[in-house]
Amino acid sequence: MEVMAVTILITGFEPFGGDTVNPSWEAVELLPEGVGGHDIRKLRLPVVFGRCGERLMAEAERLRPDVVIACGVAGGRAEVTPELVAVNWRMAALADNAGARYDGQPIAPEGADAFMTRLPVNDMVRAMREAGLPARLSLSAGAYVCNDLYYALMAAQERMGYRGLFIHVPLLSVLPAGETARAIACCLRCL
Repeated sequence: MEVMAVTILITGFEPFGGDTVNPSWEAVELLPEGVGGHDIRKLRLPVVFGRCGERLMAEAERLRPDVVIACGVAGGRAEVTPELVAVNWRMAALADNAGARYDGQPIAPEGADAFMTRLPVNDMVRAMREAGLPARLSLSAGAYVCNDLYYALMAAQERMGYRGLFIHVPLLSVLPAGETARAIACCLRCL
């Protein structure tokens, strides 16, 4: 079966919570301009509720990618984890980079409760494991800025004509940026 080349917009986040680097952006930055014959475009996003999604939508409108994959860090995880579901919920004890905190409100009060990716996440997990990289499927992206971005990404996918996914990555002390980039590249080759 011949694989069709697609344009992929892939994002990572700026540092937050007092850190000086964000493993998601460190890994995304290391990706080549092409993976598996696909054209890779990169974007660094702010760790700010709402603003990250607005910035992503503006870039997606400009580029018109076939696929949008957003990446963020999950400090308590030891694997690279594609996220199955984006939920319509904001809850955060840790303030975002603009100082906002939420104690449990919908992202979009009239929006869908959740969105599920249609990308081949099980194939992605299998490809990463076959490459000797730590990976597992995760049910949801939580309720912090990562999920906020994922919900915005998924809510717009029909209108914008792309397919979307969010991938959480571990801290650099758990998996170095080069290995994380290799894991993300395995996911991209599954498209």
